[in-house]
Amino acid sequence: MKRPLERLRREIDDLYSGKWELPITSEVSPEEIRRRLAAFDFRDPVPLEEALDEVAAMLRRWTQHNQHSRHFGLFTPATEFSGVAADALAALYNPQLATWDMAPAANEIERWTLSAIFKRFGVDPDSGIVSFTSGGAEANHTAAVMALTRRFPRYGEDGLRSLSFQPLIYISEEGHHSFEKIAHKTGIGRLSVRSVPARRDLKLDVPALQAMIEEDINDGKAPFMVVATAGTTNAGAIDPLPEIDLICKRNGLWFHVDAAWGGAAALSDRLRPELEGIERADSITCDAHKWLGVPNAAGMFYSCHREIARVAFRTAADYVPPCNDDGRVYPFLDTMQWSRRFIGLKVFLMLAELGIPRLAARIERMTDLGDHMRRRLQQAGWKLLNPTPLPVVCFTHPKLEGDDRLTGAFADRIQRSQIAYITKTRLRGRTTCLRACITNRRSREEDVDHFVEGLNECLERVGLQAAGAE
Repeated sequence: MKRPLERLRREIDDLYSGKWELPITSEVSPEEIRRRLAAFDFRDPVPLEEALDEVAAMLRRWTQHNQHSRHFGLFTPATEFSGVAADALAALYNPQLATWDMAPAANEIERWTLSAIFKRFGVDPDSGIVSFTSGGAEANHTAAVMALTRRFPRYGEDGLRSLSFQPLIYISEEGHHSFEKIAHKTGIGRLSVRSVPARRDLKLDVPALQAMIEEDINDGKAPFMVVATAGTTNAGAIDPLPEIDLICKRNGLWFHVDAAWGGAAALSDRLRPELEGIERADSITCDAHKWLGVPNAAGMFYSCHREIARVAFRTAADYVPPCNDDGRVYPFLDTMQWSRRFIGLKVFLMLAELGIPRLAARIERMTDLGDHMRRRLQQAGWKLLNPTPLPVVCFTHPKLEGDDRLTGAFADRIQRSQIAYITKTRLRGRTTCLRACITNRRSREEDVDHFVEGLNECLERVGLQAAGAE
């Protein structure tokens, strides 16, 4: 194993030391990669260190490098080395976390870690249920299954045929689209997801939500769940959580908060007040891999309804060791997964190495960088479109405003020029704009300054081309 281990160590050293000038994005066709892969016919063995060489070269050349300090795209930040080490250690010992007896240390490490994080949300993890998941989509799916189980007691045994009315989920039009898949997978159907209008500030419109619920009940339908978002993917909007909670309590609905990326703000004493009301939720989703810098994927789930989880996910299997109700945890009995990897180790090691105060300071620094980006953009004549305390910046310019094609082409040019990685998006499904977010610990003020200067240079070329076309 010496040569492959040394090869892997060099790769890690070179990446973290910044040996290579890695591109932010890469341009390649499927055919080019497939021609390279044709060297592996899987008939003739290849020494592992040679295979590592080849794969590492392909990853360096043909990857969108979220390690780059000007990667301002979706929430895939530069990773901590502790997470890389944790994933290797988890693979080495390969504990099976289905039951406590199979992996006592791993299960206790995960519960300890989750408890420390969710206490920052103002909830009591020990009186509810906490678990690591494959990501935010699985956590959201878990919440939906639990909400269905509570609202419709026969759902788990008899399925949807036991219902004589249509179950409904409500989520802002700016909310995450995972709930469309969840509605499909749970069998309630995609038309059971009701899209609630967002206000001009991109937060869920609470009066519109109440009106929709009342109308649907009068039509003989069965609302059972409202999803509030604490940090929308598009624009970082935080829905009015206390007001949504009141509506849920008034109507007997499950109150779920999807805080997949914005939830990390709970670690900061300065930003925690922005999440006021999250502690009242029936369930919460948060992803450690979106803003905390651990490798994909490390979703996290909390619910105050432990007994509902045990009803929703219960099972019995003779080949599994007996379960003792003596404080031990048995994740296969109260979570969606059965066999599961030791996901939480990378979060544990990151917290152990850095500590929550240092992580909070890092989150605050990235939030301040978002404010710096807003100031620089405004000074340069750009228009800001999303009020949020979180570091997601949606913006446009009079030369681009309202032109979907031109805005998309402009974003592509910024990427191809290696100025930064940003994306085009639409707010409330109709306002086209550019989107940049800062969740990368490597980003600095000089990266933001370089980015804004590059935007302006590209914008001048757009203006010249438009003048030439005229």
